[in-house]
Amino acid sequence: MLGNNRGYIQIARYIVGLSWMYHGFFPKIYHVAPLEKLMTGSAGYSAQVSDLITRGAGIAEVIFGLLLIIFYKNKQLVWLNIFLLCGLLGAVAVMQPNLLIEAFNPVTTNLPLIALSFIWLKEIKLLSNRYL
Repeated sequence: MLGNNRGYIQIARYIVGLSWMYHGFFPKIYHVAPLEKLMTGSAGYSAQVSDLITRGAGIAEVIFGLLLIIFYKNKQLVWLNIFLLCGLLGAVAVMQPNLLIEAFNPVTTNLPLIALSFIWLKEIKLLSNRYL
């Protein structure tokens, strides 16, 4: 990772940011996926309230993805991303643990994004040290 640190930051920024945007838009706004309904429904909400919560979460995820792409040098935002990905993984583990062993589950999506975010943080540090 020596040399072109900016390239690693750009890869991380777009993969993580676009992942948030995709997971916010398609399974929550464009078409509420059955698993999304299952997650909010398991919290005890009615179908109507569950739909509103799911769509609201989708809007928030799209906005958060955009923020990650735009403010990619902000370490606090990347740390928030890591915290949220861990929290979402934990929420699935508590609310619907059976989903952790399904295909394309939160473990196989969140853990790589968390790992990529740690690389991102390292590259931000290397980049800022270069300009000191």
